[in-house]
Amino acid sequence: MTIYALSTGPGISGIAIVRVSGEDTKKVIKLLTNTTLPEPRVATLRKINKINTSELIDEGIILWFPGPESYTGEDMVEFHIHGSKAVIDALHDSISKVENCRLAEAGEFTKLAFQNGKINLLKVESIADLISAETEIQRQQAIKIMNGKSADKFNNLREKLLKILSHVEAKIDFPDEDLSENILKNIKEISNEVILNIKKILDDQKVGERIREGFKIAIIGPTNAGKSSLLNHLSNRDAAIVSEIAGTTRDVIETHLNINGYPVVVSDTAGIRDSKNEIEKKGIKLALKKAENADLKLIVIDGKSTDFKGVLKELMDENAILVINKSDLLKGDLSSEIKDFEHVLISVKNNLNLEDLILKIKNKLKNKFITSEDILITRERHRQHLEQSLNYLKNFEEKNEAEDFDKAAEDLRLATRHLGMIVGKVDVEEILGSIFNDFCIGK
Repeated sequence: MTIYALSTGPGISGIAIVRVSGEDTKKVIKLLTNTTLPEPRVATLRKINKINTSELIDEGIILWFPGPESYTGEDMVEFHIHGSKAVIDALHDSISKVENCRLAEAGEFTKLAFQNGKINLLKVESIADLISAETEIQRQQAIKIMNGKSADKFNNLREKLLKILSHVEAKIDFPDEDLSENILKNIKEISNEVILNIKKILDDQKVGERIREGFKIAIIGPTNAGKSSLLNHLSNRDAAIVSEIAGTTRDVIETHLNINGYPVVVSDTAGIRDSKNEIEKKGIKLALKKAENADLKLIVIDGKSTDFKGVLKELMDENAILVINKSDLLKGDLSSEIKDFEHVLISVKNNLNLEDLILKIKNKLKNKFITSEDILITRERHRQHLEQSLNYLKNFEEKNEAEDFDKAAEDLRLATRHLGMIVGKVDVEEILGSIFNDFCIGK
């Protein structure tokens, strides 16, 4: 089967690139150009015609990549054409008329590259992350993973485990043969070294995931305290409905921001109050869940009524800032209880002290995005496999100590398998779907 798709973004553009990959790629080139194949990997100007009628579609550049020296590992071609909808549609229509050619699925070109051994699973994910990077720090992280440092680390740890697994399996196969003291010592040392390495990788404050997914800020507070107005100010656009009617936001509204180069996802949530309305109650439940999972909570209360108790008070911790909005309407001084919390007095309506709040947010961001070369985890999937590997390694050490070599070997195999699954060294079919669904068609 041969696949084709537009690989550049949709909409009018100066240039569009249509990719074709598969065993019939040569046939597609010859039918569209009515001439011989261009020289491999040399940009060649050609007239591109409709199949059967020879009517000119466009004149553009053709890049021909014979497999396996291509992105997908198969025969592949790129047509660089003018980026109008009419030209793209005409080219797609012509390619579709070639037998065994079909439109590619999301991420299918990259999936072929992975299946043909051109790239590993971490590189697949980093390509997806690079495509969707919105901030410089996200771009840098994606490039770092693409360069293979984390894959090298995980492969190195896996190879260490395979080495000691061979010794344990030798003991099982030849039970009468005693392993030398050096080998026994080596098994203990290597397994302990791998355990320490995995623990160090896991102890990363989830910075990699924060960079990839965005630092999560939840705006929480009672109804009509000005939460949506604050979100609109932070995002400089009307991202949420703002009205005087209490309980307007009944679902979570998320806005992606770039604050000082850091990716931030701000959630505006339903107002916290006692409500008999079932839909609103669900919204409040969602709000509390968002607060629980947030990296930072902005707890917004109304300056007219600084009654601060119950669930909102319980949410105040080191990852929360108390925001007293409508502070121009504040009657009297703040209570000593409120003063004890990290707080800021603002007025969104009068644009008062909002820079102070943004500065506090920036300081929280700086502390959470302390990066180092040791950040290797960018997805929850990596973390889960490392935690599983660590658990099996701990079990292995116990069973190996007890000389229960059969069971110890099985734990070691499973620890090795989980390390392999991060990079895609073992069968990972069950996770491929979710990874490639993040891609656009044409990649």
